[in-house]
Amino acid sequence: MSIASVMVYVDTDQQEAGQVAVAGSIASRFEASILGVSAVAVQPPFVAEGVIIEQTTEEDLRRIRAALADKEAWFRTVVRSASEKVEWRWAINDPTDFLVEQSRAADIVVVKRSSFRSSQTHFFDPAGAMLRMGRPTLSVPERTTGLSGDRIVVGWKDTREARLAVRDAMPFLTRASKVTITEICTSDEQDAAHRRVRDVANYLAKHGVNCEHEIRVHTAEADAGYLIRLAEDVCADLIVTGGYGHSRLGEWIFGGMTQSLLQEAQICLLMSH
Repeated sequence: MSIASVMVYVDTDQQEAGQVAVAGSIASRFEASILGVSAVAVQPPFVAEGVIIEQTTEEDLRRIRAALADKEAWFRTVVRSASEKVEWRWAINDPTDFLVEQSRAADIVVVKRSSFRSSQTHFFDPAGAMLRMGRPTLSVPERTTGLSGDRIVVGWKDTREARLAVRDAMPFLTRASKVTITEICTSDEQDAAHRRVRDVANYLAKHGVNCEHEIRVHTAEADAGYLIRLAEDVCADLIVTGGYGHSRLGEWIFGGMTQSLLQEAQICLLMSH
């Protein structure tokens, strides 16, 4: 199992290499192509009492195109892959919609993690994109520029999303020196949880993954906090989980574990939905 195409979203205002460097290192590791994506949305005309108060001008569009061209040049300097393996796609469009559309061309999509925002046309929403793309999303926290993937924690839950995440993470899992699978359960589910994580560990072992498994009974410590602490204890720099959420009235609503990991984890997260 491998990765042939890595996609990364680049914001036009971005200055730090961050997720672009991570995407480039993944592309290099798997000898994959890398595709940078960026978009800027224009505001619809603001009309009051039939009079247009504000609208996007040709000069505004010229500045947007120039910013996108500058960001392409920046992107190509950060990525050190051979030129024939580097591609850039841009649009004057809603950034989240554009990435979701373009994700058809990728095995994995890398995004920079950001704070949760309401859905507005001029903002890129990485968490909302994750729930729409149908592709594994690698969420990179600020100030992170590398991913070894040598040690990985899998947060297991017996759901469709977790199964997808394990399958999608297989290229990383098979190359890791150690994978730790954990399920957090209630006290009366311990036997069933042991069977579940043992099944997952055996499945991964058949693919050559070196893994161990454990369960943990819910305590006062938040589940996300435990996963983050476990990753620190085993020196992992990647957590693999399902991504849970849905849309309601145009706003993305996330499960507690998903939202807490996106807000609190200081290492990369690979999520599938």
